[in-house]
Amino acid sequence: MLDPWLQFAVTLTAAIVIAVIVSFIVTGIVRLIARRHDWPGDLVRRARRPFRAVVLVVAVWAGIGLAFPRELRDEWMPPLTQTLTIAVILASAWLLSALVSFATDLALGRHRIDVPDNRHARRIRTQTLIVRRLALVLIVVVAIGAILLTFPAVRTVGASLLASAGIASIVAGLAAQSVLANIFAGVQLVFSDALRVDDVVVVEGEWGRIGEITLSYVVVDLWDERRLVLPCTHFTTQPFENWTRQGSELLGAVEIDVDWRVLPARMRRHLDEILADTDLWDGRTSVLQVTDAVGGLVRVRILVSARDAPTLFDLRCRVREDMVVWVQQAMPGAVPAQRVLLADAAKEGTEDGGAARGGDGHRVTHDLPADEADDHGSGLFTGSADAERRASTFTQAIPIVPVDGAGDPRR
Repeated sequence: MLDPWLQFAVTLTAAIVIAVIVSFIVTGIVRLIARRHDWPGDLVRRARRPFRAVVLVVAVWAGIGLAFPRELRDEWMPPLTQTLTIAVILASAWLLSALVSFATDLALGRHRIDVPDNRHARRIRTQTLIVRRLALVLIVVVAIGAILLTFPAVRTVGASLLASAGIASIVAGLAAQSVLANIFAGVQLVFSDALRVDDVVVVEGEWGRIGEITLSYVVVDLWDERRLVLPCTHFTTQPFENWTRQGSELLGAVEIDVDWRVLPARMRRHLDEILADTDLWDGRTSVLQVTDAVGGLVRVRILVSARDAPTLFDLRCRVREDMVVWVQQAMPGAVPAQRVLLADAAKEGTEDGGAARGGDGHRVTHDLPADEADDHGSGLFTGSADAERRASTFTQAIPIVPVDGAGDPRR
C-alpha cells in the first residue's frame, strides 16, 4: 500500500501526462488537416494555449478528485474545488474567445475590402466585427457571472435580488439609458446595412471614411487624417450623407466664370480632349453647359464622373486647371474682364449703330463658323441615351412621344 501523498502525486502526474498527450494528439490531427488547407494552421496558433490550459486544469481536477488524501478532504476539497472551477471557467472563456476571434478573422479574410467592388465585403466586415464584439462581451459577462456564483455568499445575495428584479431592472434601465441606446443603435446601424466600415460619408460638415463601428461609438477617418468620434445614436437620429450606400460612382461639377466672348463649343471639344487623356474619368458622364449669364460674366458648368470620391476630387481639380490654362492660351478674350463705358464711348457706339466694344476699346464681333454657332452638344438631361435616362428619373419616366407637325414635343 502506497503512502496517500505518494499515491496522490503519482495520480496527479499521470493525469498531467495524459493531458499533455491528448493535447499533442489533437494538435497533430489539426496539423495533418492543415496540409490541405490554410485555416487549420491558424487555428492551432490561436487555440493551442487556451486548449492546453483547459485540458491541464481538467486533468488536475480529475487527479485531485481521485487520489486526494481522505483525511484532508473535508478541510481542503471545498476551496480546491472552487479554485479549480474558477480556473476551468477562465480557461474555457479564453478558449471560446480564441475560437470566436479565429472564426471572425477567417470570415474577414475571405471578404477583402481593398478591391474596387467591395460593397458586399464591407457589409460582411462590419457585421462580423460587431458580432465578434458582442460575442466577446457576452463571454466575459457569462464568465464573470459564473465565477461569482461559485461563492456561496454571492448566490445568497443573488437569490434575494430575484425577488426585487423588476425594480432593479427599472433602475438599471434608467441609469444605463444612454449606454443601452448606443448599443442598440450600433446593432441597428450594422444589421440594417445603413452604415458599413470604409463607407464614404459626410457628417457634421466633415468628409471622411468610416474607420470603426463599435457598440457605443463610430470613428470617422477624415480626409486630413483627423478622427471624428460620434455616438452611434447620432447616425440613427441625425441625417448624414453616405456616398457609397449602393455604389462608389459619383458625379462632380466644375464651375468657371468667363467673359461673354467665350465659345462654349470650343470649350466642349477641349473638355473631350482632357477626359480622353486621363485615367481618372470613368467614361460615364461628360457635360459642359452654360448655366448662367448675368453680372457681366458667363458661368460654365462642367459635369464629370469618376469611380469614387477621391478620384472625383482629383478629376475635378485636373479639369479645372487644364481648362483655365487653355482659356488663357486659346481664348484670351474670354478671360473675365471688367468694362467701363465712358460717355464718348457710348456716343461713338450709338453713332456706329450700337456695335459693342470690349474692355480694350476694340469692337467685339460675333461672326462664328456655322458648326461652332450651332453646336450645343449633349446636355445633362437631353441629347443622349444616358441623359434621357437621367431625365426620366426626375419626370417619373413620362414617355416622350414623337414631335407633331409643329415640332413641339408632346409628353
